[in-house]
Amino acid sequence: MTLSSLRLKKNADRRLKAGHLWLYSNEIDTDATPLKGLEAGAQVVVEAANGKAMGVAYVNPNSLICARLVSRDPKQGLDRSLLVHRLNQALALRQRLFAAPYYRLVHGEGDLLPGLVIDRFGDTLVVQLNTAGVQAVLPELLDALDKVLSPTTVVLRNDTSGRRQEGLERVVEVVKGEVSDPVLLEENGVRFAAPVLDGQKTGWFYDHRANRAWLNQFVAGKRVLDLFSYVGSWGVQAAAHGASEVLCVDASAPALERVAENAALNGLQEQVSVGEGDAFEALAALKAEGEQFDVVILDPPAFIKKRKDIPNGERAYAKLNREAMRLLGRDGLLLSASCSMHLAPERLVDVVRGAVRHQDRHGQVLFQGHQGPDHPVHPAIPETSYLKALGVRVFRD
Repeated sequence: MTLSSLRLKKNADRRLKAGHLWLYSNEIDTDATPLKGLEAGAQVVVEAANGKAMGVAYVNPNSLICARLVSRDPKQGLDRSLLVHRLNQALALRQRLFAAPYYRLVHGEGDLLPGLVIDRFGDTLVVQLNTAGVQAVLPELLDALDKVLSPTTVVLRNDTSGRRQEGLERVVEVVKGEVSDPVLLEENGVRFAAPVLDGQKTGWFYDHRANRAWLNQFVAGKRVLDLFSYVGSWGVQAAAHGASEVLCVDASAPALERVAENAALNGLQEQVSVGEGDAFEALAALKAEGEQFDVVILDPPAFIKKRKDIPNGERAYAKLNREAMRLLGRDGLLLSASCSMHLAPERLVDVVRGAVRHQDRHGQVLFQGHQGPDHPVHPAIPETSYLKALGVRVFRD
């Protein structure tokens, strides 16, 4: 197959040489190689300004990130052969990390497969194709998955907001086997049922596994509040590790039904209760009722999705942490997390520090966590590092 060329402007190859995989539309020499003539998802040979081939990328002329490199070999495109190779590389890492087949199998650029996310739930794979480039090779991807893993079931969760930006329709479909939603998984010794067809993202968030394991050490005999609980990944684990009482709060009634099911799955119905509502309103109501907790967990959705959201997002994180601390007893533990890539780790520390002082208390940062190793960070792409978690002792003299 002969591929078209995509020529870079002078010096626009520096980031690729440093290891990056993205190209922006303003880096392309559109006089030599017009972007508009290329079909979204097509593969091209990327050339430096002097004509030297630098690898193969797929393109989307309608996106700011107009190309993503898939191979540094100009003769090797994203085909079944390369997909099998990359999947085997990704699988080898996960098998080294985990004893059971419950993990993120492919983490996009972190696994050198831009735009592709795959979460594994035993013999069920949940796949997200977030770009036109990986959508274009779906048949080859399904063949490669059969060769590498032979999954019983494959679900496409192609309903992410990013697909709209790529000009792709949003749809959820089962393309192999059958799935009786939810599917089972195990994390940190606790069993869960994940709603892979209609839950958030792929149905589960494996990225916090290590952070939850850290918190599980300190909850025995404690009263725990889990805000933005989703299906109970934090709260049910806390109960399984000895928490005397856990309240899971979420705005989604279906998610809270899953919390109850997951508690029952582990025989924890007596320890786990649920409350439906907005987190900020719930915090105010609990404070008005005089409630106190030994441990409060804050794992909100991304308050900062774009750079322009940073000021408002930081204010929202600050308010959330302030109000949560009001519910902690004299010597409590706060787990404060953020999945906003645009919130720097040191800014989350600042947010917590400000909240501690606002409550005229003291804080000690005991733990700084991030995404698990099945969500590998590409060292040249800061955007692949997004998750932060702080374990903070909040106390009075």
